[in-house]
Amino acid sequence: MGSGEDAGRAVQYNTIKVRLYPTPEQALLFEKTFGCCRYIWNRMLADEKRFYLETDTHFIPTPAKYKREAPFLKEVDNQALIQEHGKLTRAFRQFFKSPDTFGYPHFKRKKADRDSFTACNHEFTSGPTIYLTRDGIRMTKAGVVRAKFHRRPRSGWKLKRITVSRTPTGRYDCSILFACPVRTPQAVAPDPARTVGLKYSAAHFYVDDTGNMADPPHWLRRSQDKLAAIQRRLSRAVPGSRNYEELVQKYRLLHEHIANQRRDFLHKESRRIANAWDVVCMQKNAMQAVDRFMQRANGLEAGFGTFRVLLDYKLARQGKQLLLVDRFEPVARQCSRCGYLLPEGVDYGRRVWRCPACGAQHRREVNAAHNIKQAGLRALAG
Repeated sequence: MGSGEDAGRAVQYNTIKVRLYPTPEQALLFEKTFGCCRYIWNRMLADEKRFYLETDTHFIPTPAKYKREAPFLKEVDNQALIQEHGKLTRAFRQFFKSPDTFGYPHFKRKKADRDSFTACNHEFTSGPTIYLTRDGIRMTKAGVVRAKFHRRPRSGWKLKRITVSRTPTGRYDCSILFACPVRTPQAVAPDPARTVGLKYSAAHFYVDDTGNMADPPHWLRRSQDKLAAIQRRLSRAVPGSRNYEELVQKYRLLHEHIANQRRDFLHKESRRIANAWDVVCMQKNAMQAVDRFMQRANGLEAGFGTFRVLLDYKLARQGKQLLLVDRFEPVARQCSRCGYLLPEGVDYGRRVWRCPACGAQHRREVNAAHNIKQAGLRALAG
């Protein structure tokens, strides 16, 4: 979400994602646009590298420079090419600002998992370049592309840009970004009674300080038998044959279904918590590091990092807070009742342990959630 405040008003950015059903001609134009965007990105990046080696100065040429030697670039929407220049510029800006967080921009491969392009909407006296119709979206060059809307923009929402993408299964989606005038959310005063601590759990997704657990279905594990059956048939099929391509499509569709199930759960659960609590305290776990230390589980399968991002913006839109406790805070080996800290090297990974100082018996994850909540409240007070 982005916002600009003006006398109690703000601009909030919302996205509506719709499914596209392009005609064969429109689908061909989309494929050309994907290829042109990839081509222009790689050419600009290669020239930027060469220019830096020769002059020790960073400079990214504009897409207009390449249209004479690559006339096929004129066949697609110019806005898509301009957006690639902006994306590459932002990628370098982020890299120079924080090299440890953002890597150096790399070349795009043709066989990527996801192709996409972005186009901005411009208002002219003759009308906008992109707008919604009753059953589709009018785009530059492509015309009206049929679409299925699960919801419509509200009154006052202004269309800013669209991003057309293609999944590995061949489905076309369009993410439509709207600028929405809203009231500036009033900051909610923190209250310990309305504060919850959440501890990441490999077995239960999360455990809160009251002992509640999410326990989502293990979507990938539940579909493992179907995936294995398809893989066995694939191993016997002839690569390139019609049967082989059908099996590959089935395999991709099943993985896409699993991803949709996971995304649906993350949105619903983050919305439920954002509505139920005023302050949410979590530990700033680095999920890649957590996954490396997990021997018998996949730490990235449940999407806890995405859950944290979704929860952050949903709380912020209501004037609420997400407090992230330092990842090295010893929440798992500290007694939440008396504050006693188990010495390092002691086996505090047991599900249940007893404090040697006060004798309190703790469930490890619930105790850690208590400590996360207390650390978050201390950060608010201090």
